[in-house]
Amino acid sequence: MTFPSLSVWLTEPSTAAVEMAHLAGYDAVVLDVEHGLFDLAALDWLIPQIRARGMRAIVKVLGPERGPIQQALDFGADAVAIPHIESADHARTVCGFAKFPPLGDRSFAGGRTSGYRGFTDDWVARQDRETACYPMIEDASAFDDIDAILALPTVDGIFIGPSDLSLRRGRGAYAVTDADLDDIRHLARAAKAAGKPWILPAWSEAEQKLAHDEGASTIVLAMQYGAILAGFTQTLTNFKAMAERNPR
Repeated sequence: MTFPSLSVWLTEPSTAAVEMAHLAGYDAVVLDVEHGLFDLAALDWLIPQIRARGMRAIVKVLGPERGPIQQALDFGADAVAIPHIESADHARTVCGFAKFPPLGDRSFAGGRTSGYRGFTDDWVARQDRETACYPMIEDASAFDDIDAILALPTVDGIFIGPSDLSLRRGRGAYAVTDADLDDIRHLARAAKAAGKPWILPAWSEAEQKLAHDEGASTIVLAMQYGAILAGFTQTLTNFKAMAERNPR
């Protein structure tokens, strides 16, 4: 059986969390810079930690701007997920910051990715080919423009944002309803038709089944804070159950 890439989601920098993800058998880590506690210094040391363990580093950048995209790639991220893409025209500009000319408009930095030296045309081609750009589909206007977004040469695939998508599609708080799952399925099949991968944060069994059945390239299975809360809660629940069975 062929499995997709399986990922954890970190909200704050932690070497221990990366080590535990590796020990558990995950092969990718999403760093949520947009809503998390990551500064540039943290990205500088954590991205190499992830990659040194053979896992992919997917950075969900601060916003759809040149600076955050280029910084994540300069630090060695395998991929950037770019939040709040509004349309194909918006994606054309913003995703261009992840690719070098003539394909896009990324600026060269002679740091980690180039071995702290200069660069060649082969290096540029390899960077464009091996570092992925995933616009996040979480706005209603991007959902409506999905085929045009996927057709862009600077777009390597999509990262679906179900919570914001539910809000912006008029359904209110995301509750994994049939309508929510239909939206995810529609985006998944659009990506498949375009021959490009798609990523889904899938915390529930229904989301995980959809992601598996529809051929997601990467499924984000666990969130750092959620996993800690679940562990704390289960331990306390187990103790209380034991104490009730064995009253003093």
